Amino acid sequence: MSPVIQTIDLCKSYMLGKTSVAVLKDINLTVQQGDYTAIMGQSGAGKSTLLNILGCLDVPSSGQYLINGESVSSLKQNKLAEIRSSRIGFVFQNFNLLPKLDIRKNVELPLIYANTALSERREMVEKVMRRLGIWERRHHRPNEISGGQKQRVAIARALVKRPSIIFADEPTGNLDSHTTEEILAIFSELNNEGNTIVVITHEHEVGERAKKLIHLEDGRISA
Repeated sequence: MSPVIQTIDLCKSYMLGKTSVAVLKDINLTVQQGDYTAIMGQSGAGKSTLLNILGCLDVPSSGQYLINGESVSSLKQNKLAEIRSSRIGFVFQNFNLLPKLDIRKNVELPLIYANTALSERREMVEKVMRRLGIWERRHHRPNEISGGQKQRVAIARALVKRPSIIFADEPTGNLDSHTTEEILAIFSELNNEGNTIVVITHEHEVGERAKKLIHLEDGRISA
């Protein structure tokens, strides 16, 4: 069976004026179905750049990136958008909730973009929100709930379309220690249920909760 995620000699460079700056250098990593992987590194290590490529928000300068054995390294933006919509769920440090929509509508958005039927949307949204303990808050707006509740909403939004991979970018960066523990417990539980999770973090306590730890340093995977 092919890995869910595989990179082969993946590199990413950006032009700074007339100078090419290498941000990622020969990245080789593999994530299997059901893995819980943390990619750790300090600021400037290349974590965000790697996440953008793994999440199909960007493409590598060279090398290969495969999802479920399919090469996506050179796909056009519309094809990348299709993959993001159908296979990937994102959880961000800043939650990225729309302030004018209530919690239920925020969770429902990926299904609306995917043209899911209304009756099916309602069922899927209620199920995932009850699963994460936020159904009672469904009519609240983001500014009316706590940071931990916002992150639960973000996780619900990532899960609602049943993606094959969940990417979490510094998911506890804006949370206190107690709420961090709650969110990490949710990730562990989701992983135990078979979800594939990749977490980007600089926090050791977050990285240590994963089953597999990858260290990124100066754009390279270090031992």
